[in-house]
Amino acid sequence: MEPPMEPSGGEQEPGAVRLLDLPWEDVLLPHVLIRVPLRQLLRLQRVSRAFRALVQLHLAGLRRFDAAQVGPQIPRAALARLLRDAEGLQELALAPCHEWLSDEDLVPVLARNPQLRSVALAGCGQLSRRALGALAEGCPRLQRLSLAHCDWVDGLALRGLADRCPALEELDLTACRQLKDEAIVYLAQRRGAGLRSLSLAVNANVGDAAVQELARHCPQLEHLDLTGCLRVGSDGVRTLAEYCPALRSLRVRHCHHVAEPSLSRLRKRGVDIDVELPLHQALVLLQDMAGFAPFVNLQV
Repeated sequence: MEPPMEPSGGEQEPGAVRLLDLPWEDVLLPHVLIRVPLRQLLRLQRVSRAFRALVQLHLAGLRRFDAAQVGPQIPRAALARLLRDAEGLQELALAPCHEWLSDEDLVPVLARNPQLRSVALAGCGQLSRRALGALAEGCPRLQRLSLAHCDWVDGLALRGLADRCPALEELDLTACRQLKDEAIVYLAQRRGAGLRSLSLAVNANVGDAAVQELARHCPQLEHLDLTGCLRVGSDGVRTLAEYCPALRSLRVRHCHHVAEPSLSRLRKRGVDIDVELPLHQALVLLQDMAGFAPFVNLQV
């Protein structure tokens, strides 16, 4: 694309080259603007009509957009301008828009960007099942999704996601308190084979039935967060130890029905667990793993 002609506002020295004289698509876009923070680009486009056209061309070709790069709060009109021409996004993070982001704001963006692989909507409480349906229907390559603290996510919404997102690998459902065991069981049965990371933290409705079904259907599961899932107990954890050989981290803080014996098998495999092991049991585990009994004065 050739830069639009615009008066410079002053005389130019003979032989001097202005920034906008450089080839846009061969030089400025791939080698210059890609290194400029998004917040600075927004200021740059106010300089002149030519710079505005250059920035808009850059925004149209974005592969990753994180609203946090603009600032802690971004107005609705600003987001609409930034994303109006974007049609190749692969990553989209809109947490700073959580106070006002609605279906009407999000659905058109999803429709223009079917290549999305990662979407973060944490705390976006003004959305509804419609937005999640549009995401599941229009973005079949979706791999990572954060819906943390989205109270509107219910069992029906999750079923639609499980039915239409065959590539899903990472899902954050922290504090989605409408979800119950039945919804998690359906997710496990439909998409468990590909799941690698799942958070069900801060949901008192999730219990052993859901965890056991996850264990049986998620052989590739590496990270599971059950923090504050008060109904989860030792039976669920024992099933994880039996069926999830790839598990690398497990969060069970504030799961008061999870006893240490159910965690010991996972500890011996080196799984990172956020609940500290009592000292005397830690010494026994160290002896089992290292093959010797360390000298420790327990009276200190």
